[in-house]
Amino acid sequence: MTETAYLALGSNMGEAKQNLDDAVAALGLVPGIKVESVSSYYITKPWGVENQPDFVNACLCVKTSLSPQALLGVCLGIEAGMGRVRMIKNGPRIIDIDVLLYNDMYINTDELILPHPRMAEREFVLVPLLDIAKDGKVLNFDIKKALSELKNSDIDKGSSDTPGSVLKSVKKD
Repeated sequence: MTETAYLALGSNMGEAKQNLDDAVAALGLVPGIKVESVSSYYITKPWGVENQPDFVNACLCVKTSLSPQALLGVCLGIEAGMGRVRMIKNGPRIIDIDVLLYNDMYINTDELILPHPRMAEREFVLVPLLDIAKDGKVLNFDIKKALSELKNSDIDKGSSDTPGSVLKSVKKD
């Protein structure tokens, strides 16, 4: 059985754009995961801890035969393999891969909460997610509604390496 999941990726250490490329490629090499679509890459301001470099963020849709917990394990394994060390919550990171949605499942365990509990608060997740969403919705989540409820909007499609800019479009047909 093939399930649909949405993931968010972010990086602000080293070559952040390349880190996202590497993470997407690594996900595509895992048996049981097929990368269906990837959003544009956005430069965004840090969230939580502000005294750090800007992030590059993206979202992707995958088809998978893995369980949600196994998919999370793959994401954590890729993060570790790329050198992610968790020292400061919301601090700098070489790569961050979050499972946002997995079909219409609701999960609440110590290891995994789905849908992602802060997804609707994070424009750096919602804007890239909207890139790959059909009709502004993914599964049972209304991205356009969530975006309309955010007060500060500073992410736009642009053309330079400044916050809000699209860096690279990697959408697949």
